[in-house]
Amino acid sequence: MSRPVTVGVDGSEGSMAAVDWAADEAALRGDGLRLVYATRWVEHQLGAMKVSHEDRAGAAEGVLAETERRVGSRQPDLAMTADEVEDAPVGVLLAAADEAELLVVGSHGLGSVRGFIVGSVGQEVVAEARRPVVLVRPGYEKDGSGASEGNSRRKVVLGLDVNEVKDELMHFAFDFAGRHHIPLEIVHTWHESFVHRPGTAAKDEMASVLAGVVRPFRERFPDTEVAEVTAPGRAAEHLIEAASDACLVVVGRRRAARGAHVGSITHAVIHHASCPVAVVPHS
Repeated sequence: MSRPVTVGVDGSEGSMAAVDWAADEAALRGDGLRLVYATRWVEHQLGAMKVSHEDRAGAAEGVLAETERRVGSRQPDLAMTADEVEDAPVGVLLAAADEAELLVVGSHGLGSVRGFIVGSVGQEVVAEARRPVVLVRPGYEKDGSGASEGNSRRKVVLGLDVNEVKDELMHFAFDFAGRHHIPLEIVHTWHESFVHRPGTAAKDEMASVLAGVVRPFRERFPDTEVAEVTAPGRAAEHLIEAASDACLVVVGRRRAARGAHVGSITHAVIHHASCPVAVVPHS
């Protein structure tokens, strides 16, 4: 039995963008879609401000019903379930991720630096989830960063460290690009001070190394068009720039890294990329 694509729902603009992305992805994969609404239990509320269980459940029911109508209008043939879970959002979403093919969550829009405003819930979920998490910002289709047919953003970008090539990360990127029939651009960067060769020779050497580690995956996914890019400089800056005409940026996170730590490159990309970002946990 296939796992569903699961999306966190709270009625915000960001979560509705995430719902749209998740519905399209589930339909393309032939998977079901699961909507999850987390009812936050707030301790130490003042008596006059306490919200009853019935009020919380009613609000959840209303949001989920409206979301189901939205999905039904967008993807009428998509199998869908909706669950309201009485617990804090982080725990609910992490548990849902364990049962999902991938988890999709919304951001809070664009900040002054034109990137995601990723709240504490999103950051904790990305840092702890054992399945891939996709972050989607509001209006991802309106500005051309969706994956729909005829869209101007027609590539997937993968940030790759050639010294740490992980099968989970590579498989996700190649599989996603193949499913969507769009090119995959693999970006590897290096610090010039670490390479004791002239500029052109260093770039040729890095290109050769990158080609070597990518070759087995090219053979595994022969129908996926792949471009390999090597450049000196900061990885995050190159990935954020590449995101400007991408429909998805794929980055990794070590499962062993606990707490809020996701790595400096992944942290920068999820906050500043202008398109959806997939964070893939790996060993």
